[in-house]
Amino acid sequence: MAQFSRIEVATTMANTGLVPLFFHDNIEVSKRILKACYDGGARLLEFTSRGDFAFEVFGELTKYAIKELPGMIMGVGSVTDAAAASLYMQLGANFIVTPVLREDIAAICNRRKVLWSPGCGSLTEIARAEELGCEIVKLFPGGIYGPDFVKAIKGPCQWTSIMPTGGVSPTQENLESWFNAGVTCVGMGSKLIKKNSDGTFDYEAIESSVRKSLEIIANLKK
Repeated sequence: MAQFSRIEVATTMANTGLVPLFFHDNIEVSKRILKACYDGGARLLEFTSRGDFAFEVFGELTKYAIKELPGMIMGVGSVTDAAAASLYMQLGANFIVTPVLREDIAAICNRRKVLWSPGCGSLTEIARAEELGCEIVKLFPGGIYGPDFVKAIKGPCQWTSIMPTGGVSPTQENLESWFNAGVTCVGMGSKLIKKNSDGTFDYEAIESSVRKSLEIIANLKK
């Protein structure tokens, strides 16, 4: 069951402005990535469901977060159907992120008052997601649409909260372009979860990158 209400999740997304995301099939590696994000100041993490037995890794990762990382809000991304959403909520997911707008996922998340964020690419999709109770819409792929798309949406729909994923990087210039356009938060994956040249993860670099990104975002939100 979720440890945090959807209002708490949405508030944390808005306050911190950053949702790191990654997938790895090894639980010990995943724990170290999660700990690096947490030590860098992140209080949300989206574990992307993109591999075999991902739900098993997420279940163990969530137990670790509850025991060792107080205040860490665990969620799941790349969820494509209601059955998967239900399974992940049983394993403690506090939010569900989808690549597309799926009304079956909206219904099952709303039933349990769990925040869900669907991937949308048009004002029509965004409006439908909000009619279904979505608090924060995922703009995906963000790099295709860009900050100008966000600015255009926010013109007539100032109440819309948007989280771009894809096309976001941990630099002053990139983050400034998104937040000046009016996003509520950003999702960031491979550009934040850094690797060494040999393909292993650089946990110190991940912690540093998360901390730097949060500092930039905090200044932009002032």
